[in-house]
Amino acid sequence: MLIEGFIDTVRPSRNYSEDSVGRESVHPDQLDQLVRQLRIQRNDDARCEVKACTSDLGSAVWDSVSAFANTSGGMLLLGLDQESGFAPAPGFNLDRVRDQFVDGIGDGGSPGRLVKPPSYAIERGEVDGAPVLLVEVAENDLGSKPCYVRAKGVQGGSFKRVDDKDIKLSASEIFEMQVALTSQDTDRRPVSEAEIDDLDDALVEALLDRRKGSKALRGAKGRAEQLSRLNVTTKDGIVRLAGLLVVGRYPQQFLPRLLIDVTVHPANEKSAPGEPVRFIDREQCEGPLAEAIDQAVSVTARNLRTYSTVEGTARVDHLEIPREVLREAIANAAVHREYHQLFQGQPVTVDVYPNRVVVTNPGGLWGGKTLESLDDGISRCRNQTLMQLLQSVPVADTAGVTVEGQGGGIKMMIHEMEAHALDRPRFRISPDQVVVELRRHGAEIPALRAWLGGLSTDPLSDYDDAALLVAKREGKVGVTDLRDLLRLDSDDIRQLLSDLSNRGLLRFIGGESYELWSDEPRLRTSDEQVIAALSAESPLDIHELSAAVGKSPNTLRPILRRLIGDGHVTPTAPATSRSRKYLRTR
Repeated sequence: MLIEGFIDTVRPSRNYSEDSVGRESVHPDQLDQLVRQLRIQRNDDARCEVKACTSDLGSAVWDSVSAFANTSGGMLLLGLDQESGFAPAPGFNLDRVRDQFVDGIGDGGSPGRLVKPPSYAIERGEVDGAPVLLVEVAENDLGSKPCYVRAKGVQGGSFKRVDDKDIKLSASEIFEMQVALTSQDTDRRPVSEAEIDDLDDALVEALLDRRKGSKALRGAKGRAEQLSRLNVTTKDGIVRLAGLLVVGRYPQQFLPRLLIDVTVHPANEKSAPGEPVRFIDREQCEGPLAEAIDQAVSVTARNLRTYSTVEGTARVDHLEIPREVLREAIANAAVHREYHQLFQGQPVTVDVYPNRVVVTNPGGLWGGKTLESLDDGISRCRNQTLMQLLQSVPVADTAGVTVEGQGGGIKMMIHEMEAHALDRPRFRISPDQVVVELRRHGAEIPALRAWLGGLSTDPLSDYDDAALLVAKREGKVGVTDLRDLLRLDSDDIRQLLSDLSNRGLLRFIGGESYELWSDEPRLRTSDEQVIAALSAESPLDIHELSAAVGKSPNTLRPILRRLIGDGHVTPTAPATSRSRKYLRTR
């Protein structure tokens, strides 16, 4: 949609004054282009809502304003009739509709039709000689969501924009918007039926051993007080949710759906109910959270392809998606998910498709995090007690822990995926859900490994692989490309590329760039210009070619000799002939 052009010229503001309306009207070409696109698609869309408003503004407009404010903003185009092909609506009174909008939004002295109304800006326009009113509605800040229709209440009057529809927000979406910037304590709440005996002795001992000597346990008398100090239990000895999840024997006895559901699908989309094969592997990973995460990583990994490299004298197997990326994605989902009772019936899900792995957690982003700030290295966690406990419980058979809590996990995922020539993780954020998608190499793995293996009999490091794969995919590879990809120092990248060049795998092409080695001579820019100007059917003499490429005949002669010698150009007569012309070799 062409709405973006309007956003640059229409500045949302709640400081409305009648004198400002239409003072700087929309450029006619922009509006014509917008209406032309609406007529082509025969519908409005996610960023534009069209209303005829023949008699008055109409109550449905406020649903759309709420939806735009709660989603990504948008535009109301008032005075066109969608049913008539977006023609001007008969009887549209711009001034009356404008005044009704201003009063309804709350700038006319009354409370207005909306709670938490958005910023907006109004512009006049003209379509087919008739006036229209354009209202640009801004997205509300996170702390001002949800915007809702006052008369319908927050549950019935909060909307989001999905394509051309205004859809009511669910109870969970509304809840997440309301608490997105507030302190959360769900993980600290006691689980009424759980008792100390429901905790796993070995995990409790591991936790206490890790925290031995810490200030948290200084002066604590006995195990009960130690567990209370570490927030495993309340002072009254009731097990907290975080404590149950981390050191409980079987947390699902009390909260059956707080698990990780791994499903492997036969196709790139979920099968419909009733189809013969809906999934080819499925495991519900239960138990204490660290154990469930470890199991989910293993189940996912066993359904991915592997490839091998030779490092030194050893053959090393690699997953097509690095295991540490899988662990980070799944652990993030389990730790940062929403544990409020509205969400306790929803597990974390891991869906393995032939072309991707999708990890989904209930609950939206929290603490002001946005899609744009996910990789800023700053950790914000709604479940602070859960995070703290997991940092102190070791992963089975390792010295490490399940989470680090340093805010570097997303950066690590991006780096590892790119270092293995995989796409960056893709995030999809909604008010009550976070989805991360990890693309697989899929069927490319064997071909890529065979191709790399055919380049050299010497072993190639992961960094060598990444450099060669970039050169293959992009046509060239440079210092800047690899520095950003591998997060190495520029001098280390130069040495890496130089070594690959010395081994006959890359060749220098100027600046700090290299391309894959080829035994065929590389065409210069001037060569390519000449070849592009020639035809395989209609020959040109040197003067015609000179006019075509803008080079003098004397400049062209050595270029033509080289291209003839390399077989790219065919002359029609001997070099001494005045009628000599040139054809592009077929």
